[in-house]
Amino acid sequence: MLMPGSVNLFADIGIVYAFQHSNLAGKAVIMILVFGSIFSWSVMVSKIFMIRRAKKETRFFLKRFRTARKPLAIYQNREPYPDSPTYAVYMAGCRELTFHLLGTTEIDETFAQRVAEADRISAVAMNAVRSALEREVGEQALAMEDRMTVLATAVSGAPFLGLLGTVWGVMDTFSAIAASNNASLTTMAPGVSGALITTVTGLLVAIPAMFGYNFLVVTIRGMTVELDNFAGELAASFDHRYLDTGARVTR
Repeated sequence: MLMPGSVNLFADIGIVYAFQHSNLAGKAVIMILVFGSIFSWSVMVSKIFMIRRAKKETRFFLKRFRTARKPLAIYQNREPYPDSPTYAVYMAGCRELTFHLLGTTEIDETFAQRVAEADRISAVAMNAVRSALEREVGEQALAMEDRMTVLATAVSGAPFLGLLGTVWGVMDTFSAIAASNNASLTTMAPGVSGALITTVTGLLVAIPAMFGYNFLVVTIRGMTVELDNFAGELAASFDHRYLDTGARVTR
């Protein structure tokens, strides 16, 4: 149970005390850092949920893809996996392949029959399919890396912004001491304490952002490698079924 006056005691020590004795510039820096922290946390949380959804749907999609007899089966059935970047790569490759096979990407009730009766495509056309796969892999990697600069900025910028507030506060403190001709510790302590809180706040913003950034960078890098591997797997499947191995590349 808190004793009478304990609330005032806690208000007079630590972060609350330091914030109360920080100057206007220090409080402005703290508010900027608080908003930056909220923004960086929102990015981290949204990215983590995005990655979880993407991995879950990718598992379902890959299981379905590898059990299907034909590589165009999922495309033909319009099966949706909207949160899976691997599915987006698959769709890009299927659209490009279908265009070269049939001259159109339209899917109707005769799609399977038209694909079965279509001539195999040349190596040049298959190279276009591979280019579409590679382009989509790059676009999905960029989409996964979106807003990562916010975390990188928080990691590198927050400590420096906090240090700026501290140096500014210390400068104001010593200027006030010089003007009052009173260099006692009692006079200096409130101002120095108020100045140091900006550095503490900067570190409190930067440290979680650093861990979140490192985790997300490694995870996204791994997912990008998986996208590359799937693009190669899909291209090999297309080669096996739809490439005319007798066709020569014209120069």
